[in-house]
Amino acid sequence: MKIDDVKKILTTPVSDKFAMSPPEFRHREFVNIVYKTDFDKLRVLVPEPLEIDEPLVKFELIKMPDTTGLGDYLESGQVIPVSYNGVHGEFSLGMYLNNFPAIVTGRECSTFPKKYGTPSLYVDSDTIVGKLTYGTLDVAIATMCYKYSKITPEEAEKIIGTPQYMLKIIRDIDMKPLACEMTVSKTTNYEILDAWRSPARLQLFEHVNAPLADLPVKEVVDGTHIIANLTLGRASVVYDYLK
Repeated sequence: MKIDDVKKILTTPVSDKFAMSPPEFRHREFVNIVYKTDFDKLRVLVPEPLEIDEPLVKFELIKMPDTTGLGDYLESGQVIPVSYNGVHGEFSLGMYLNNFPAIVTGRECSTFPKKYGTPSLYVDSDTIVGKLTYGTLDVAIATMCYKYSKITPEEAEKIIGTPQYMLKIIRDIDMKPLACEMTVSKTTNYEILDAWRSPARLQLFEHVNAPLADLPVKEVVDGTHIIANLTLGRASVVYDYLK
């Protein structure tokens, strides 16, 4: 292998295959539960230059049955409503999913804070149930009424189309930072297939390696269930901490 060929490798091992085009999602299913939490605890976790407007967190469960290059998987985690230079968005705090290629592609080739976990999303009689399990223990259980109150495609697109801010941190072998950046990504090419709002409940359980409960639930303020086709845009750098 020539030196120029080595420079073209995306990551190791060299035999790994990574989808080069932005992934397209068909019938991507979102369950989003927004809740009030402790403002001081948010301040500790949200990095500057992002700003917090309200003490809110969104717990999300996403079922992705048809994803180009990555297949079928589920994802769950917490995002925090923020603003950057007056633009409202969400800071991705942590994402747990059951597909290792999606973890590696999202974390190494892009900037998503992905980690292995086991989400589930299903309908139990008249209730939508979402769970996140880490190892053998449940760390989050969410419930919503099934198809309770219809919302418009425009409102649904606004909910799932918020810019996603993330931290990309890479260290050299001597632990000195090679990259320390704030990035942003946004989904595009929406086709809203179904969209509902309903009463919701959320329980979080203490776990040292999946610390979702560090942002405790004080009050649930919104619950939405949205199904859509869309494309995930590539992340771009908006702030470089090393400059």
